[in-house]
Amino acid sequence: MKINSVDLEISAVRISQYPEGEKPEFLLVGRSNVGKSSFINALVNRKNIARISSMPGKTQTLNFYLVNNQFYLVDVPGYGYAAVNRKVQEKFGKMIEAYLETRENMKRVFMLVDFRMKPTEDDVLMYHFLKYYNIPVTVVATKVDKVGASKKEKNKKAILDTLDLVMGDELILFSSVTKLGRDDVLKRIEELVIETL
Repeated sequence: MKINSVDLEISAVRISQYPEGEKPEFLLVGRSNVGKSSFINALVNRKNIARISSMPGKTQTLNFYLVNNQFYLVDVPGYGYAAVNRKVQEKFGKMIEAYLETRENMKRVFMLVDFRMKPTEDDVLMYHFLKYYNIPVTVVATKVDKVGASKKEKNKKAILDTLDLVMGDELILFSSVTKLGRDDVLKRIEELVIETL
């Protein structure tokens, strides 16, 4: 898939602000600081379409990026960041829940985890939360370039064992630096976009 255009079309906090129409959507979830902005930028081949912050917890809206005028990447607030108070975290949770319950054109979730460490309790909770809604999930392990070759299999096994992926879900190893996994993610999106045409 060639990326010809990408625009941050809408930043929404409620259902009434979501884009209208039937374009397929792909939800991006992950802990704060897992590299979601870098993932988006690498995926669409733009340097700063998603702003990378040194302060985790900066995304506080559902950001709808329109790609190739064909589909949306939907970036949601990161979870598990202690400096964001509980009330704000609950608000984020409700925003994501409202999206999952109402968005019929949402085709798949890309759940980002940090390849350098075992998935956290928050990661496990998020995966189970998505499975509660029977949503297909692709787990994307970011920052693979920061792990030495000798530890790669061990880290991969830790992710698969901890999350215990259901049949049909998959794991893609990804690096925004080397672009490892980029083609795999785009291929998965392309297949699902073609299905809806």
